[in-house]
Amino acid sequence: MMIFLILLPFGVFSALMLLASANLALFTAAATGLAVIAYDRFRGRQLKMLGAGSVALFLGLGLYLRLVDAGLSVSAIKLTVDAGVLAIALGSLAIRHPFTLQYAREVVDAETAALPGFVKANYIITWAWAACMVLMMTGNILMIYLPSVPLWAGIAIAFAARSTAVYFTKWYPDYHKAKFTTPAGPAGALSGS
Repeated sequence: MMIFLILLPFGVFSALMLLASANLALFTAAATGLAVIAYDRFRGRQLKMLGAGSVALFLGLGLYLRLVDAGLSVSAIKLTVDAGVLAIALGSLAIRHPFTLQYAREVVDAETAALPGFVKANYIITWAWAACMVLMMTGNILMIYLPSVPLWAGIAIAFAARSTAVYFTKWYPDYHKAKFTTPAGPAGALSGS
């Protein structure tokens, strides 16, 4: 359920961009992000970098469209959102706190979270999400500069990139654990990886 909540504001944004105005999509996505943050806080969880950053991104872009330039294309808006999420991912890596680490620490025991291999795995997962954003941005750039590319191609690129990142996020921790666990228990390699 956690991955559903993490991606819910982005799903709302993507769906409404197909059905409604960009402003409605952005402000509804921001409100959805605020609701997810409120839910997390109510459950005693910490404020997440991605959650707060995406709310600021949706609100900021929505205000920009409303107050400065209402003529941005759908592809340019999507490109801006993807670039913003990429900035959050790369920023989290630059400050040596991959954004996935906040989510991962909430679903594992303290002993697992303390292992250096745990942090390394989250660096790898965060890099996978950064690569996903680059692919999604590439799809949007194609849509902007090659208008003859059909809409479904851009949607297919975004769907494939996001689905791959979600799958990798679910698969990699189990793979990493199996790789560094012996039948008798955790190997010393996990803490040294």
